Amino acid sequence: MFHTKLKFIIQRIKNILHLFEAIVANIYYQFPSKKLKVIGITGTDGKTTTTHLIYHILKSAGKKVSMISTVYAKIGEESIDTGLHTTTPGVFFLQKLLKKSIENGDEYFILETTSHALDQNRVWGIKFAVGLITNITHEHLDYHKSYQNYLKTKVTLLKKAEARFVNTEDESYRFIKNYKLKIEGYNQKLKILKAVGNLTKFNRQNYAAAYSVCHYLGLTDRQIIEAMKSFKLPPGRMELVYNGLFKVIIDFAHTPNAFRQVLPEVISKYLKKRGRLIHVFGAAGLRDDSKRPLMGEVSAYYSDVVILTEEDYRTENLYKICKQIASGILKKKFKFIDKNLLSGDAKKIYTIIPNRDEAIRKAIDIAQKNDVVIITGKAHEKSLCRGKIEYRWDEFATVLKYVNLRSKT
Repeated sequence: MFHTKLKFIIQRIKNILHLFEAIVANIYYQFPSKKLKVIGITGTDGKTTTTHLIYHILKSAGKKVSMISTVYAKIGEESIDTGLHTTTPGVFFLQKLLKKSIENGDEYFILETTSHALDQNRVWGIKFAVGLITNITHEHLDYHKSYQNYLKTKVTLLKKAEARFVNTEDESYRFIKNYKLKIEGYNQKLKILKAVGNLTKFNRQNYAAAYSVCHYLGLTDRQIIEAMKSFKLPPGRMELVYNGLFKVIIDFAHTPNAFRQVLPEVISKYLKKRGRLIHVFGAAGLRDDSKRPLMGEVSAYYSDVVILTEEDYRTENLYKICKQIASGILKKKFKFIDKNLLSGDAKKIYTIIPNRDEAIRKAIDIAQKNDVVIITGKAHEKSLCRGKIEYRWDEFATVLKYVNLRSKT
């Protein structure tokens, strides 16, 4: 109890310091957000895709726009690395990028905004023209302590914004509407989305969000639809990396809700009769551990073979993380099998292969005709945190390396 209270006090002190930094940064860079129409996007899942989509629509319509997303910052024609495991940058770097956007002559700036950034005052002073929440599901409860605290933090973005958009189909909507804010609701039932094409269920929600915001900003349906038709998803968003005897897909999904959205879509779109779904994933260390069994349970519901591995375990015990995930897998009567005994004929099994490189190799080695291997959790990220050291990592290169190696044997 004392340790928990101490952590809370320390975090509050840090938040005060972040506030002081934000005030100084805003003054130093002359409150740049006041000269831009800033669109803040938050949510558990879908933030990055929605950010990139709105950016693409505005850009295609001839608007001057920049953005910051989980993948990178795009200021004018320049792509800028925002750092490892970072979505919303630190206050000085953030204000610097906003200032740079003004110098580029931008009218709009799209900011992917995390609950941590909101709670820690890192977006203090930013004038949001639009605030959007994609969804609020189980995530970051290690930091926020409860779903209601997490939701309350997300809602602060709406309170800061002039116009507010919320997914009415998400479970969070019934709580958000109690805040008595003037909200524009959206959902995937928008008729206009039929003109775009065969979208996945979760991307229909992202597209509906983007349409609602861009329509509010004055773009015509024709401008929005034409841009949506040419949009390409950000790297590592249900990306088909190999399509041969079997298929390999990379996705950034790292929450129970994301698994519920992505895995059935993969099965529906890619898995043929008699094929198996082989899922490789882990969970980040020193982060929300309550979601781990839920991730295991969802994966086991859809998958035939589950390979648990590392995903930035930091200073936490990797085997402990995997066993917590496995506690959810076992609810679905999966059988644990040693990695060396994995065979192409095995059904409904899981194993633990601590090294992510080896885990991916094993998944590709055991894949048979019509199987689908999906690797989640890292996607575009370029490092793996082991202990306190960041090691270089490239999920795409790793997959292609072992696919090519297998094709030569």
